[in-house]
Amino acid sequence: MGRLDALRQLNLLKWLREERQSRKLILFIVFVALLLDNMLLTVVVPIIPSYLYKLDESTEVLKNNSLSQQQGPPGAFHSIVSLYDNTVRSSGSNTTARSTDPVPTASAATELPQNSSDCPRSNSMLLNENVKVGMLFASKATVQLITNPFIGPLTNRIGYQLPIFAGFCIMFLSTIMFAFSSSYTLLFLARSLQGVGSSCSSVAGMGMLASVYTDDEERGHAIGIALGGLALGVLVGPPFGSVMYDFVGKTAPFLILAFLAVFDGALQLIVLQPTKVEPESQKGTPLLTLMKDPYILIAAGAICFGNMAIAMMEPTLPIWMMETMCARKWQLGVAFLPASISYLIGTNIFGTLAHKMGRWLCALIGIMVVGISVICVPFATNIYGLILPNFGVGFAIGMVDSSMMPIMGYLVDLRHVSVYGSVYAIADVAFCMGFALGPSIGGSIAESIGFPWVMTIIGIVDIFFAPLCLFLRNPPGQEEKIAILMDTNCSMKTRSYSTQGTYYQGENMDPEYDDYD
Repeated sequence: MGRLDALRQLNLLKWLREERQSRKLILFIVFVALLLDNMLLTVVVPIIPSYLYKLDESTEVLKNNSLSQQQGPPGAFHSIVSLYDNTVRSSGSNTTARSTDPVPTASAATELPQNSSDCPRSNSMLLNENVKVGMLFASKATVQLITNPFIGPLTNRIGYQLPIFAGFCIMFLSTIMFAFSSSYTLLFLARSLQGVGSSCSSVAGMGMLASVYTDDEERGHAIGIALGGLALGVLVGPPFGSVMYDFVGKTAPFLILAFLAVFDGALQLIVLQPTKVEPESQKGTPLLTLMKDPYILIAAGAICFGNMAIAMMEPTLPIWMMETMCARKWQLGVAFLPASISYLIGTNIFGTLAHKMGRWLCALIGIMVVGISVICVPFATNIYGLILPNFGVGFAIGMVDSSMMPIMGYLVDLRHVSVYGSVYAIADVAFCMGFALGPSIGGSIAESIGFPWVMTIIGIVDIFFAPLCLFLRNPPGQEEKIAILMDTNCSMKTRSYSTQGTYYQGENMDPEYDDYD
């Protein structure tokens, strides 16, 4: 049996080496990388609000005990909760009782006054959680936003393999920090570190797919599958995190994600060989030039405002549910399940369908549906009332992402040099702006004027932005590039695009330029 197992492992390694240039294997690696990134992104959604609330609650108990001890008679006994080692000590006595709860909570001697339904108290402490949770969630996207402009040009110089592997290493470190952090500062640092790793993985991954899938329709289908990994991470993250946190503890879900990250890293080492530096064969269009392209900006805006809706919901919806629905821990994550399932469905359907119906039309309809759906969210009176609007939000965002991500590569092929690192850095910047501004602004607005107004404002913004997608219906190409690509003596085999359709150049080129099967 030992020889048989060794032979199987040898055959597997041999197959991986032979299939190293396979486009499907590269697609699988990008799929897994996006899956892990977005599982870590969303697994904290149901955990952090409840965990920070309990942490602040325990701090409040300590302050009350300290005040009562100072005001009480000299001979009175008081219980003191130690956040350092989870113990409860009585002043005036040497006895110490150890708590078994992994999250710092008050003991029976220092119970908090609660109502009969055990709902969190609707006071200033709960409202303040909107801002703290919003800033924590936004830190990842903010750091990613800052990092992306450097990662895009870097991939043009050293290739995609090293950045995507560096992203795995940073993601693994962030996951371990999440597992063992017990203060707001450390959680904030872990979330910010995740932003650097996510920037490396997403920019390099999408650029790698665009470079190996040169056909526009195939590229759209491949990016749709890769976004399915993102969707699956968003789908599994919240319910997985809430159930594990409620029944096992905070550390468990992050340790499982760390184990999956090790698997992805091993696969990258075998297949991509990230020790090699493989720069692009031609110099790409400068990042600033791409950022001045109005069509790229419209596509980026669609990605930004479409995802900002769900980004605003992540920190504010769980707290609103705790306040108005008396939701349990596991329900805080399950509430996002309809949006996650519909996003997975939307990206897989419209990855191919958007090319046929027109990606501009797909994005326009998607942003309109996002706006209408988020306006309907505050009308829910229980968790079941959230199913339909959340389903609409997820499905519509899937329409937007699966149509705008491929159109980014299409616009570069049509109007610029076909090097994709910088344009997908812009796409990721747009995505991050939504997830940076959404939680931070949404948390502050929710604290000031309430959750329903947050949803109404972002819904109206999306509805007003949608008509701009009409400009993407027939974007003009650069005449100089079209003339060069029509030259049969061109030294590269490339598929080019025009407003009338698609045509090839360089059909009789040597097969060495088409390494990917």
